[in-house]
Amino acid sequence: MTTLHEPTTRDGLTEAIDWPRQLAEHEGWLRGVILARTGEAQAVDEVWQEVALAAVEQRAPLADPAKAPHWLYRVAVVQSIRHRRRRARERKRLTRLAAESNGPGSPTDDPAEWLLREERRRLVRGALALLPGRDAEILLLKYHERWTYRQIAAVLAISESAVDARVFRARERLRRGLAHYFADEDSR
Repeated sequence: MTTLHEPTTRDGLTEAIDWPRQLAEHEGWLRGVILARTGEAQAVDEVWQEVALAAVEQRAPLADPAKAPHWLYRVAVVQSIRHRRRRARERKRLTRLAAESNGPGSPTDDPAEWLLREERRRLVRGALALLPGRDAEILLLKYHERWTYRQIAAVLAISESAVDARVFRARERLRRGLAHYFADEDSR
């Protein structure tokens, strides 16, 4: 039976590092590094959990316990940077959503504009419902989810030029559907 302080084997490699002990020993200063890199006291626990998980899940185990502090430092820096990037993307998305909801023509500015916008949404949804599923799907990925052609191509396993062609054709079908829809509305 092995204990935490005895070397164990994993895939034939000797692992001499006791990660729970290493994490406990270096936790204080690593939390300081995380705080300095993120600038957010509330982010320290979240990033620390990611660092601890990375240490326990190591894909390429360290053989030399003397390298553990440096390795943990690098992981803490990388995880802190990832956290800051996630937060920046989140702030950017929230700012964009706030601008869209409070921008010109919002319900607080002009009720007539709001009614027109709601009517336009209703018409577009109706026209989208009449499109074949493949066309509606690609338009929703492009315009509602704001995916790039590259992202759509990767998910659908087609080329970016094929995505471009499909988006173009789907938009044309949507335009024709809207024109037909408006023609029906005018004839009533």
